[in-house]
Amino acid sequence: MEQLISLAMLASEKTMERLFDLDVQLLHDSILTALALFILFLALSYLLFNPVRDMLKKRQEKIKTDIETADRDKQEAQALKDEYDAKLKQADTEVDGILAEARKKALANEAQIVAEAKEEASRIIKQARNEAELEKQRAADEMKQEMIRIASAMAGKVVSANIDTTVQDQLVEETLNEIGGEVWQS
Repeated sequence: MEQLISLAMLASEKTMERLFDLDVQLLHDSILTALALFILFLALSYLLFNPVRDMLKKRQEKIKTDIETADRDKQEAQALKDEYDAKLKQADTEVDGILAEARKKALANEAQIVAEAKEEASRIIKQARNEAELEKQRAADEMKQEMIRIASAMAGKVVSANIDTTVQDQLVEETLNEIGGEVWQS
């Protein structure tokens, strides 16, 4: 039996060697390598992967914060744009109001200037009429003076000719008719 066991062991060792070429040393080295790789993975995970994860997480948070800030800035910009548009519309309304007020003032000034011009024209016409009336009065006075001179000359002739009063009245009437009785009477 011993021989059988030793033959079975030999056969099993040979079959093992044949199948994977595994021996105890190789298994031992493989387990140690796997264990070393696991420890190395844990060490690298702690030393490298965790800081990289933290850095990625911080970067992700920063990007999220930047996006939120950009959204907030966009909303503020939109609010400022809306406010600017409202102020621009209000300014347009104020400009229209100012222009309308200026037009009203211009029309009022125009009406005032026209009224003053009419008043001035009326005053000038009145003054011209007064001057014409004065000129007419002066002409009438000159006419009267001329008539008096003529009458004096006639009177001188009458006195020198010793004409009677009927002839004198007749001469005055003729003279007045020649000069124009209407001018004398007005």
